[in-house]
Amino acid sequence: MAEGSENKGKPLMLVAVDDSEHSFYALEWTLDHFFAHGTNHPFKLIVIHARSSASSALGVAGFGSVDFMTYLEADMKKSTSKTVQKAQDVCTSKKVENVEVEVMEGDPRNVMCDAVDKHQASLLVVGSHGYGIVKRAVLGSVSDYCAHHVKCSVMIVKKPTKP
Repeated sequence: MAEGSENKGKPLMLVAVDDSEHSFYALEWTLDHFFAHGTNHPFKLIVIHARSSASSALGVAGFGSVDFMTYLEADMKKSTSKTVQKAQDVCTSKKVENVEVEVMEGDPRNVMCDAVDKHQASLLVVGSHGYGIVKRAVLGSVSDYCAHHVKCSVMIVKKPTKP
């Protein structure tokens, strides 16, 4: 999706997506609340996806056969393509045009901080996986990390829990 002249001079919003339903809920929520009224949107929008490298997915660089690494890398690229396509499809279904979807390689926490710096974003939107305190401590929370480390405002969109 190409950048149009109607986006020039507007503050930039980044929306982080991964392959989770929580991140796509955050993208849809953001489109519905900030981009639903015609073409006069308050922000320029870039959707960011953090793609892990094959060696980081294994936890130890160089561990495993060359064939396995090649297969893993191909599988990760396929997963990234699906995520990017889904993000583009969500934007199209919401009739939001002129959205860039960018893939950056690395740990999502670092990727989001780097993307904010690179694009001089005014707002970063992330979904919340709704992890409890133990899972958050073990797995690390991208939204918590970003809220404390990025150089812009952070909006954490939580998917409502079903009663």
